[in-house]
Amino acid sequence: MPVLTAPEISGLRAGEDVNMLTKNDWLEERRCALQAALDAQKTKAERNRLGQFATPTQLAREMLAYGLSLLPRGEAVRFFDPAIGTGSFYSALRAACQDRTIAWARGFEVDAHYGQPALDLWRGTPLKIMLGDFTRQTPPAAEAERANLLICNPPYVRHHHLSGEEKRRLQEAAHRAAHVEISGLAGLYCYFMALSHDWVSGGGVAGWLIPSEFMDANYGKALKAYLLREVTLLRIHRFDPNDVQFDDALVSSAVVWFKKQKPAANHEVTFSYGGTIQKPALIKNVSVQDLERTEKWTRFPKQDAEAIHGGCRLGDLFAIKRGLATGDNSFFILDEKRARSLSIPPQFLRPILPSARYIKSDEIMADAQGVPLLDKRLFLLDCDLPEDEVQRHHPALWAYLQTGLERAAQRSLCRLRRRWYAQERRAAAPILCTYIGRSDHDGMPFRFLLNHSAAIATNVYLMLYPLPPLAEQLRRNPDLLRILWQQLKATARETLLGHGRVYGGGMHKLEPKELANIPADALAAVAGLNEK
Repeated sequence: MPVLTAPEISGLRAGEDVNMLTKNDWLEERRCALQAALDAQKTKAERNRLGQFATPTQLAREMLAYGLSLLPRGEAVRFFDPAIGTGSFYSALRAACQDRTIAWARGFEVDAHYGQPALDLWRGTPLKIMLGDFTRQTPPAAEAERANLLICNPPYVRHHHLSGEEKRRLQEAAHRAAHVEISGLAGLYCYFMALSHDWVSGGGVAGWLIPSEFMDANYGKALKAYLLREVTLLRIHRFDPNDVQFDDALVSSAVVWFKKQKPAANHEVTFSYGGTIQKPALIKNVSVQDLERTEKWTRFPKQDAEAIHGGCRLGDLFAIKRGLATGDNSFFILDEKRARSLSIPPQFLRPILPSARYIKSDEIMADAQGVPLLDKRLFLLDCDLPEDEVQRHHPALWAYLQTGLERAAQRSLCRLRRRWYAQERRAAAPILCTYIGRSDHDGMPFRFLLNHSAAIATNVYLMLYPLPPLAEQLRRNPDLLRILWQQLKATARETLLGHGRVYGGGMHKLEPKELANIPADALAAVAGLNEK
């Protein structure tokens, strides 16, 4: 694709004097317009699948300014970007590198849709763009051919878009390059970081704009071990999740800086949060020893290092399980009016809770049949009878099941069942916790619900079932359940956030194991279960 003419691509008004702008600013305007034009030629689904989310100009310039400040004064820049796109970071380098020499600048771009126009855009500059898959390239052997400044926004390709064969190839290559064992659940950006190890010279600096979820997720353990043991981790800046950095990707972002050298024993890492890289809202130094023993790094800089907790955790008191996955909520979950109109026999309908936005109070009361006293009363269709019995004895239910054969019965979960319409056996949980929610700055994203009803819940909830020792205490003293619920509601916001994970737009999640890991000494004491 040829580079468009200046009036076409820069958006300048007819007759506007280009000389009013600096050459770098004018080229950046051209690049931004080119980026927008190329993005418009792809569907959002295509760009999501390939993880193509361009770095905003201001953020790119902040990263380059900070990266240059980490290099020795007067050292010529050898710049490398393994996922260069249209060259946002190279453009930022030109703007920030006023008093430094650029020895050379190189980058790879796998998608010719972006790479070829970028080649044309930057022709005549020191930038050399190579069209090809960076993960299949051989790193340079000579130190002088390795970068002393690597800046990259790697493709945000989730693991389910990578084939098993591709994952195995990447895992083997990552192990050879950086001695890191990357999980099959890791996104492509983790492999990019590992494979870039041999493209950076000794003492060189790398800055990565990546999703912050690696700081909390299990698949991030290998990446964190690499950052603590193979290189010197300098700083991690995490943006406020409510301040999404990409208009077209709902992801919480972090910038990770490190130097290619082994860390000193007493090394400390700078963690910053919110605001900008240059002017963060919070900043704190954390020792590598504290990072080694802290499972979730997003607790920094707001909280102290996670104390080694030898006492009781919530999972010692409750079995915590995700709610039901029905296979097709629109088919299996019916409101009261629709269930009645279909004449579904009541023995095949179990009360089920609606999403939390329909539950105004954190205490769920019930009628004499155990149905929640809510405005939105829902029921789960659940039948374990053989098809011939349903057809013979329950014609109304049979008629409704026939309407689900083309869609619901073909869903992957339903196909795995002995009977596609039979649900997992679950008892109602006395306490539930919402699995996902937003924290608009100081808000609490999670709710603990006291459930007096016979309603079960879908997988947007975590269900807390008392384990035998606690169940025995509750049998003796039923009022204890309310006290435990109130204790859970009083759990510090930062404790819950520190054990969960965060995504763009201030979206937080708690997995069952994460909720189970929350310290619960106070609850154990209230229940008379101080000994584990």
